[in-house]
Amino acid sequence: MEYIKSKIRDVVDFPTKGVIFKDLTTAFKDPRALHIIGWDLSQLYRDKGVTKVVGIESRGFIGGSILAFELGAGFVPARKPGKLPSDTVSVSYAKEYGTDTIEIHRDAITEDDIVVIHDDVLATGGTMAAAYNLVKSFNPKKIYINFLIEISVLEGRKNLPADADVTSLIVY
Repeated sequence: MEYIKSKIRDVVDFPTKGVIFKDLTTAFKDPRALHIIGWDLSQLYRDKGVTKVVGIESRGFIGGSILAFELGAGFVPARKPGKLPSDTVSVSYAKEYGTDTIEIHRDAITEDDIVVIHDDVLATGGTMAAAYNLVKSFNPKKIYINFLIEISVLEGRKNLPADADVTSLIVY
């Protein structure tokens, strides 16, 4: 993890003043870091029977796709409204300054699936909580939640369902 941490760039005052943004693009562009991320993510779920990985728009698509590939699972994008071409199921959720919505295709997940929902960073947890509720509406066998980075001072785990199985590769 130290190698990956060394490749993550801190961007001060982004997206707003006072925030130190953990920029993973610098780790993603490094072949060794990307390989380590893929390997370490897959080891968390290698023996869990995962059949689908849901990646949350947009940075969750990167780690989620790698994880799905490593596990031999399917990949399901969770997108903003109007981005998916077929019939969707959606959930809206509160954010700091209003509401947002995410969608997945209606036929993306079945009751036979074991799902990992992946996003790059756990900050406040609102988007992941919404994604969890959306995936849960499909009644899959099991749902896991995964992040590359967790910003523990923001206490995002408190906003995730108490019964959720949550892992993060790196905790700040």
